Amino acid sequence: MSVWACGFAFALLAFGCKGSTKSPPVSGLSALADSADQVMYGARFNLTDLGVLHAQLLADTAYFFDDNTRVELVHVNSTFYTNTGVKNAVLTSRRGTYHTATGMMLARGNVIVNSTDGRTLKSEELIFDQSRNQISSDSAFVLTEPNRRLQGIGFRSDPNLQNVQVLKVLSGTAGSVNMPSH
Repeated sequence: MSVWACGFAFALLAFGCKGSTKSPPVSGLSALADSADQVMYGARFNLTDLGVLHAQLLADTAYFFDDNTRVELVHVNSTFYTNTGVKNAVLTSRRGTYHTATGMMLARGNVIVNSTDGRTLKSEELIFDQSRNQISSDSAFVLTEPNRRLQGIGFRSDPNLQNVQVLKVLSGTAGSVNMPSH
């Protein structure tokens, strides 16, 4: 056997005995990055209607698709504002989709809306309609506020949770109620 063949056999044997129990490395990158038209880190969008800022949308990562009309978002944080520019609520979610042509944003995964005056709404999915300045969902939700808790399926509301319309109430609790005496 030639020296070259012996060296090759030794290398093959050494490589095979090295212990191939290790798994190959797994990438932490999203599959969205492979097909996106554009990827943006630390994305910031101002959601306005007729020049009025309704929300500021932040995301750790934004993936642009369909000629930049659909944006897939990771780690969403949206701050909502009144017509006079006062902050009135904050929405957080794991993921989201923003459609630039319609001004609709779909938040998904552990969606939480906190109003500045102490109300909290939790759901797995929620839609923000920029032109109506309205949040809504057909999914299960829990709304908590001081001395009250409401659980239901489906709602419509302004972002600061002042005017909530519930589609189906499942349960609710309220603080103590004082009845007038006669």
